[in-house]
Amino acid sequence: MSCGVAEDNPDEGTGILYAGAAYAIWGFVPLYWRLLAAVSPFEITVHRVLWCAVFTAAVTLSRTRLGHILAIVRAPRMIGALILTSALISINWTLFIWCVSTHRLIEASLGYYMTPLVSIVLGVVLLGERISRIRLAAIALATVAVGVKAIEVGALPWIAPALALSFGFYGYLRKLIPVDAFDGLTVETLILFPLMLVIVLAWAHTGTGAFRPDTPGRDALLILSGPVTAAPLVLFAAGARRVRMSTLGFLQYFSPSITLAVATLAFGERFTGTDAVTFAFVWAALLLVGLEGRSVREIARTAEPSQ
Repeated sequence: MSCGVAEDNPDEGTGILYAGAAYAIWGFVPLYWRLLAAVSPFEITVHRVLWCAVFTAAVTLSRTRLGHILAIVRAPRMIGALILTSALISINWTLFIWCVSTHRLIEASLGYYMTPLVSIVLGVVLLGERISRIRLAAIALATVAVGVKAIEVGALPWIAPALALSFGFYGYLRKLIPVDAFDGLTVETLILFPLMLVIVLAWAHTGTGAFRPDTPGRDALLILSGPVTAAPLVLFAAGARRVRMSTLGFLQYFSPSITLAVATLAFGERFTGTDAVTFAFVWAALLLVGLEGRSVREIARTAEPSQ
């Protein structure tokens, strides 16, 4: 019955626009980080967390959500989980920006393509979910993709798996924490805010930081990294409430596809034959998962009583 309601949802078109805009921003955001190429990835992440905390706190006050934030802070288990997710997302952000600065964005794109497959494994291992033969085959294809990449570099490739695992575990934990997406991001960044502020002030005191009076343009870019970080999440949350999970699952590949195009067309990264083989295996794995999901929905729709 729920399928029929979702299909008739008049807000789904708006939801697709919101979610699509979020994924588009995430896909094109490497162009923004490249403007800060003179700043180290760690320092960018510090400012990203700092100004994101300021931005989300301001939005929280305007939304009159302060009571919700205080309720989260007063729940020991919830705040403990958000401390962990704040560490995971910070690691993910730093690694991604490092990929931009070191011209390894193709590997970053591969990592985000692999994230849904990592989520499947986490569901099986940590949540006891049953796994079908099709999904098992998909995981095997992804494993082969990592093996192909390992042969090319002569060692176990770590960038794509690290991005996929950090974001996969982040998504897994956030799935278990019953908080609004934006409220969660607010708490995550506020948890780290005191430490980030101390670090920025220390850099300012020693004159070693990138945030200086003689670089107003760069300072503005660092400050805007907060809204740039938070805005797509707001759009995503608005979209996710209006569209079916199947639609959202399809849209999630929009972001790494744009990132791959940015890496090759804008940044001039070389897409090698090995990359082609690696991506082919991952795309085949994702296609299997997508086809399986569609088959399950069609069977469920057929089994529904006619109205």
